[in-house]
Amino acid sequence: MTIQTKQGGALQMSPSTYSRLIHFLQEDLSISAASLAVALRHREQDPGPLPMILWQYGLITLDQLEKIYDWLETA
Repeated sequence: MTIQTKQGGALQMSPSTYSRLIHFLQEDLSISAASLAVALRHREQDPGPLPMILWQYGLITLDQLEKIYDWLETA
């Protein structure tokens, strides 16, 4: 599995990596299901990388955002 960046910076990932990302967010970073639901609703209206949406809406810290992108590099 590779994570590719398309023009515009959107991350493309396989469904299995996406589900592991959700698990990482909930288990390792303690992001609530409610916060994820908010981000996913906003993502439907304004598509973009989930980590950036979480950060833009104040649902994660900058430190957590860095941890997510570090995780994505090794996923």
